[in-house]
Amino acid sequence: MFTNLSDKFEGALRKLSGRGKISESNVREAMEEVRTALLEADAHYEVVEEFTEAVLQKAIGEEVLSSLKPAQQMIGIVNDELVRVLGGEDDDTSADPSEPPGAEVSPIMYVHPGPTIIMMAGLQGSGKTTTCGKLAGYLKKRDKKVMLCAADLQRPAAVTQLEVLAKQVQDDAPGSGSVHFYAEPDKVAEYGKAVGAAVAVCRNALKAAQAEGCDVLILDTAGRLHINDDLMGELRQVNTAVNPHQIYLVIDAMTGQDAVNSAKAFNDQLELDGVVLTKFDSDTRGGAALSVKKITGKPIKFIGVGEKLDALEEFHPTRIASRILGMGDIVSLVEKAQEHVDEEEALALQEKMAKGKMTMDDFLKQLRMMRKMGSMKSLLGMLPGVGSQLKDIDLDDKEIGRTEAIIQSMTKQERGDIDVLTASRRRRIAQGAGTDQQAVGKLVKGFEMVSKMGKQMSGMGALSKMKAMRGMDPSMMGGMGGMPKLKGSTKQKSKFKQRKRKGR
Repeated sequence: MFTNLSDKFEGALRKLSGRGKISESNVREAMEEVRTALLEADAHYEVVEEFTEAVLQKAIGEEVLSSLKPAQQMIGIVNDELVRVLGGEDDDTSADPSEPPGAEVSPIMYVHPGPTIIMMAGLQGSGKTTTCGKLAGYLKKRDKKVMLCAADLQRPAAVTQLEVLAKQVQDDAPGSGSVHFYAEPDKVAEYGKAVGAAVAVCRNALKAAQAEGCDVLILDTAGRLHINDDLMGELRQVNTAVNPHQIYLVIDAMTGQDAVNSAKAFNDQLELDGVVLTKFDSDTRGGAALSVKKITGKPIKFIGVGEKLDALEEFHPTRIASRILGMGDIVSLVEKAQEHVDEEEALALQEKMAKGKMTMDDFLKQLRMMRKMGSMKSLLGMLPGVGSQLKDIDLDDKEIGRTEAIIQSMTKQERGDIDVLTASRRRRIAQGAGTDQQAVGKLVKGFEMVSKMGKQMSGMGALSKMKAMRGMDPSMMGGMGGMPKLKGSTKQKSKFKQRKRKGR
C-alpha cells in the first residue's frame, strides 16, 4: 500500500539528507515535490494545500535551517503532520469508559447492557456485506456475542451471502465469542413494494439480539447511492427505529477522492461515527485515507487489508504515517506475531534452535504460522526500509505450499534428521511432492541456513526484545536501522527470490 506515495516522499526528503546546512529554498523545493505527490495520490486539494503549508511553516519556524541534522527534523515534522491529517493520535482508538483500567482499548464504544448496535452503510459494490462478516470475526476474537442482521433487501443474494459469512466466522474465526444470524427472507419479495421493509427487519433483529443476550448487533443495510432519496430515506428510518449507537460508512479506498466525496454526502444526510476503508492493501495512492478525516470530520475506524475474513485491522494514524515515510510498522507486525504465534511453542523452538535440534516438523510449523499472519510481501513491508524495495519483486506465497508438500513427502525419520537424506531418498521425496530434486536440495540448504542463523541469534534474546517493542511509536524505528537494501541489480533480486524459494 502507498507504494507510489512512499517513493515520492522518500525521494523528496532524501534530497535534504546528507546536507550539513539547507536553505529555505531547499525546503520549499522538497515540499513542492511532496505537494505534487499528494495530488497524484488523489488526495483532496484542500488537504494538500493545508498539509504542505503547515509543514513549511513548522520547518522554518522550528529553526530546521540551523539544525545540524535538518533532514531528520524534517522527517519528524512531516510525520507529525501526516498523523494529524490521517486522524491524529487521539483518534487511534476510543476508550470504553465502562471497561476497567488496563483493559484492551477498542475503536468501538460498547454500551452496557448490550447490544451495541452498529449500522453499516455504503455504496453499491464497496464490500459492505463482506466487511460485516469481517467485523463479526474481529468481535468474536474479542469474546463478544454478535448477531448479524441481513437488512439488505435490495440485493437478494445479500441475505444468503451474509448467512454464509456468519457460519464461516462462527466455525473458523478464533475467540470464545459467537456469531448469530437474523434474516427475514420473505421481506425481499416485499422490497419493491415497500422500500421501508428493511426497517421492520432491523427492529425485529434488535428484539432477537436482546433475547439472545448479544453484545453487538450489526445491521447490514442495502448498498445505495447518496443521491437515491428513497434509499437514503430508508437509512434515516432505520436510524430512527433502532437508534444505532454507531453508524459506519464502508467505502472503497481504490476510488480515492470520489470515495471521500461520497462519504461527505452520506455524512450530510446521516450523522456518521466512522469510516471503514476496504481494499486498503491494494491502494497504492492513499488519497482516500489522507482526505477522509479532513473532509468529513469523521475518523477511519477500520481498514480492509485482504480478502480473508480475518483481514480487518484497526486504523492507527501513527502507524500508517510511519508506513508512508518508509519506516515500516513494527508494532503491527509484533501484534500479528503475538496473535498467531503460541509463546510457549516459540520458547520451546528457541531452545531447540539454541541446541541445534530444530527439525523439519518445527520448520513446517513456522511456515504455517507465517501463512496465518498474512502474505509474505505484506509482512516484509512492515519492516523499516523494506516496503519500497519490494515493489518490483514478485514474492509468490504459493512457494510456502510447495515447501509444505516437500516436507510432508518425507518420512518421520527424515523430518527429524535431514542428514539421512541420500540421493535416492531425495528422488523419492521429489516425486511425492510433484517437483524435482533441485527443489528438495534448495529446501535442505535453506533449512540448514535457518538452523545455523537461529543458533547464532538464540543468545540475543530476540523474543523478549519483540515483546518489549510492543507499544513503541513506529516513528522511533527510523533511527534504529533497517533491513538490507533489496533494490538494485537483477542479481540482488534473484538472490532474494532464491532465498524465498528455499523457505527462508
